[in-house]
Amino acid sequence: MKIGFYTSTFNDRPLEEVVDFAASAGFDAIEIDVGGHIKTPDRVEDAVSLARNRGLFVSSITFFGNQLDSDRDKRRELRARTAEFAAAIGPGRDDTTSEEANYDDFADFTNGLIAETRASGLTFAIENWPGPRDNFIGTTPKGWQELFRRITDRRFGLEFDPSHLVRIGVDPYRALEAVKDRIAILHAKDTAIDREALQTLGYHSRGWWQYKLPGLGLLDWPRFLSRARGYGFNGTLSIEHEDAAYGWPSKDLVARKEGERLGLDFLKSVLNGL
Repeated sequence: MKIGFYTSTFNDRPLEEVVDFAASAGFDAIEIDVGGHIKTPDRVEDAVSLARNRGLFVSSITFFGNQLDSDRDKRRELRARTAEFAAAIGPGRDDTTSEEANYDDFADFTNGLIAETRASGLTFAIENWPGPRDNFIGTTPKGWQELFRRITDRRFGLEFDPSHLVRIGVDPYRALEAVKDRIAILHAKDTAIDREALQTLGYHSRGWWQYKLPGLGLLDWPRFLSRARGYGFNGTLSIEHEDAAYGWPSKDLVARKEGERLGLDFLKSVLNGL
């Protein structure tokens, strides 16, 4: 497996600086954020070349937004930009319509993208981020079944992030097994849960969980990565650094870089021990 990181942690720094850091720190790959480091479609080729010239594998071009925005003008605009970038996408949700209609609409859009890019062989993936209100579609095992039933082409899969599953109460090991043949990339992020705060605040609040660097939360990484490897995954582990103890978001730059290095060292040690 390759180890990389998602550049959104350094969206306040130029891409040249970010890829130089990634290469010098010993990373194999990089996941480039469109909003922070590419901006417009005409800059994709230069961004990818910049990374490759530093010896980095570009694991994905990542573009976020609510593809099911209830504002139809915003939805059309976002989908047009997604098509231009042909990027990793996230489904989102339209609260004004039914669950089934949400899945049907997103599947129609994605199947269209797949058909339009057949010659390029691009792979599309969604991250299982539940969204700001924890209600995005396609972010649970049941949701994945609904999507894969509608989007059968294997060029569509998951950017599988176990940290989200830990905090919403889904067993990440069982979840991985159920979609083992549809994993495009693994996000390396962990979650810590404060049981006392949870007891006081309850699930429908904030402050009882925190995203952490891999190895600093509840996930059993040797178990998780051993299973992933056993299922045939040999792609990229992309660290999504959202650990407030190491400078996130956009705080101490030295701390953020240290966090990435810690994640790299930890994941290397796990992989070497398998």
